[in-house]
Amino acid sequence: MRIAQVVTVGILLSLIAFAGRLPVSAQDPLERINHIIVIYQENWSFDALYGKFPGAEGLTNAAPSAAQQVEKNERPYAVLPQPINRRLTPPAPDSRFPPDLPNEPFNLAHYILPTEIPGSPVHEFYREQHQINGGKMNKFVAWTDVGGLAVSYYDATNWPMGRLAQQFTLADNFFHAAFGGSFLNHFWLVCACTPVWADAPPDLRAQLDANGFLVQDGRVTPDGYVVNTSFTVNNPHPAIAEARTLVPNQTLPTIGDRLSDQGISWAWYSGGWRDALAGHPDPLFQFHHQPLAFFARYADGTAAKAQHLRDEADFFRDLTSGQLPAVVFIKAVGADNEHPSYATPLRGQAHAARIVRAVMDSPYWSESAIIATYDENGGRWDHVAPPVIDRWGPGSRVPAIIISPFAKRGFVDHTRYDTTSILRFIERRWRLQPLGTRDAAASDFAPAFVFRP
Repeated sequence: MRIAQVVTVGILLSLIAFAGRLPVSAQDPLERINHIIVIYQENWSFDALYGKFPGAEGLTNAAPSAAQQVEKNERPYAVLPQPINRRLTPPAPDSRFPPDLPNEPFNLAHYILPTEIPGSPVHEFYREQHQINGGKMNKFVAWTDVGGLAVSYYDATNWPMGRLAQQFTLADNFFHAAFGGSFLNHFWLVCACTPVWADAPPDLRAQLDANGFLVQDGRVTPDGYVVNTSFTVNNPHPAIAEARTLVPNQTLPTIGDRLSDQGISWAWYSGGWRDALAGHPDPLFQFHHQPLAFFARYADGTAAKAQHLRDEADFFRDLTSGQLPAVVFIKAVGADNEHPSYATPLRGQAHAARIVRAVMDSPYWSESAIIATYDENGGRWDHVAPPVIDRWGPGSRVPAIIISPFAKRGFVDHTRYDTTSILRFIERRWRLQPLGTRDAAASDFAPAFVFRP
């Protein structure tokens, strides 16, 4: 080899070696984000809030075959079954709705204002799979408990969070990670996993027929995975919960573990947490919305529990006192989380927007990214079939808004995401090992950002 070639090769090798020692900021622009804040609201599908959002894959794009609901035997409904008001005792047809609603999605604001409690369809693991109906998206009414209410929607474009979506980036192809309800999707937010309870009592297990259809629902799958609302053996849990029904401590790794092992600060801030620990929970405190409390590493008496599981009031204190962790999860108490069986949508949106505004008004704003999304669809219809990945999901589309000085302005992001994209985003930013195959393969929100010099 000639001397010139040797020198050239040597220079190239030196450059490669030097590049390997460059700070992450020179290789990955996400290094400019030093605080990731996740606001995790409750129970709305994408179409149910942003189906009218300009530029989004919304209601006008829905194929008639998805918009028209069919009975369990595949026969189309002549008219939608009258919505059921489950706040009545016993539940009964809701007189605010006519008995002959056309078989199509309808604007809920014509009957129930967003300042009122709008009603909550059943949302459970097996039922949502039956509602999706192999991607046809046409059995949401057939497998609900509220009649035609399951295909109702609001137009949230000009609500508090909708205005932020107009200002920043709205993701219109974001799916909740796991079929069913809040319990399981909170787990997937922190561990990309389904909790295991191999020796769960038989009466807590679901029963399926030979074709995998639901015969009798339960909290646990026949093979020992916890998929529907359950409570931890740790505190806090409902005082009336029987000890034999409490889920044992879980040991799979969480995003909190990954962050702590690398010395990266983080916290889960929950509305009403301090009062719940003290034994006098807010009437709308949701015990099954506290996923990290189910893990051995954050069990009662551990230093990690005291350090990382905090009250939402601590978030505002930490924000103003210069102690905000690098990674933040915020879970509002029931009245502020938008859950349609006990909260009004506008109050929850106003609360989420207040959190965003507090970050914007803080010194942290210039290096922050806020992901505001929903745990699951709350049993409400959406017209876009979720991708088929594994036995756990993903489930239906939910809204996700990316708010940051680096977020694209007035942008609708059509990239496919799911809840584990949040994990992938955190993992990429701090070079963490993925928790599982789902987050390892997920998109990480990079398309929603633009980093200018």
